[in-house]
Amino acid sequence: MSRRFSAARTLAIFIKEFQQMLRDRLTFAMAIGVPILQLVLFGYAINTDPKGLPTALVSYDSGPMARTLTAALQNTGYFRIVVQSPSEHAAEALLETGEAQFMVVIPPDFSRRLVRGERPALLVAVDATDPSASGNAMAALAQLGGQALRHDLTGPLQPLQSGMPPYEVRVHRRYNPEGLSRYNIVPGLIGTILTMTMVMLTSLAMTRERERGTMENLLATPVRPMEVMVGKILPYVVIGYLQLGVILAAAFLLFDVPMAGSVPLLMAMIGVFMLANLGVGFTFSTLAANQLQAMQMTFFFFLPSMLLSGFMFPFRGMPVWAQWLGEVLPLTHFLRIVRGIMLKGNDMGQVLPELWPMLAFLAVAGTVALRRYRQTLD
Repeated sequence: MSRRFSAARTLAIFIKEFQQMLRDRLTFAMAIGVPILQLVLFGYAINTDPKGLPTALVSYDSGPMARTLTAALQNTGYFRIVVQSPSEHAAEALLETGEAQFMVVIPPDFSRRLVRGERPALLVAVDATDPSASGNAMAALAQLGGQALRHDLTGPLQPLQSGMPPYEVRVHRRYNPEGLSRYNIVPGLIGTILTMTMVMLTSLAMTRERERGTMENLLATPVRPMEVMVGKILPYVVIGYLQLGVILAAAFLLFDVPMAGSVPLLMAMIGVFMLANLGVGFTFSTLAANQLQAMQMTFFFFLPSMLLSGFMFPFRGMPVWAQWLGEVLPLTHFLRIVRGIMLKGNDMGQVLPELWPMLAFLAVAGTVALRRYRQTLD
């Protein structure tokens, strides 16, 4: 054999390897699809400056000053009044369920006290569970000041435009008074870590059986497809709860994250979430020909879950089509549930609107996984 480097032999190996790569269509599709997915998500779906945030307005003053201020809030582009609530209690309920990001309360004597130069207080309550989602809106509110009423403060009221703003803005950061980012990130890590590990570990289950040659032994037993599926999933549920214990211990002992709600309710919701992800992983395991393909499909599912769920970027900052895609993912609903229970103290009735989408996803994923497994048996 010649010891000289041969370009011809190298070219032959290159052609052989390239042809072998093209035969593995799934791997080749992932190599092309993942960069395209990243470009689309980061280029179009990610927005760190969310606008049109849902706002509940409680106005006890129907005077012109109050109407002008309301219009000025909407003109900033950050506040979108979705409901004019008759009471603060009803508006606070919208904050607790996440239907509203802000609650603006205009007192009954706002216009009269403003004209007298008494600087009435405007109450703004904000859902601060995700500080990055409301930071720019709060900055816009602070800059509004006297600009909102400059067309009304004319003539005898002209002196009110000079000096301090004619009204005071009192901001209440609900559920996270200090605006600590770890209150938002640490509960979210529960969902992201469980998504990655549950889907990845389960997706390797069936492919490992085929690669080791033990699938034939499993098929020779009288075990039914449903029994195999449940038997393979349950060990990973135990692992998931062990991971959960580590995360919660770190959350309470190291990061001082509060637990305002029910621990048993949180455990039950985490169980549903884990089963939904395990169903996805089991489906991937029946589609993949080897463990490498299973890992690639796991990454293809995990990337949109991270970017479109509201964990890394504000959910309401994404375009409508990206929000529709995000609503399909179980991580999106689980993040709302875990943050609602831990930070807001939500009960079963308040988390129910986010629970049924996870149950629907679980039903679909479980059905597909079972059918794919039966096809594998055939």
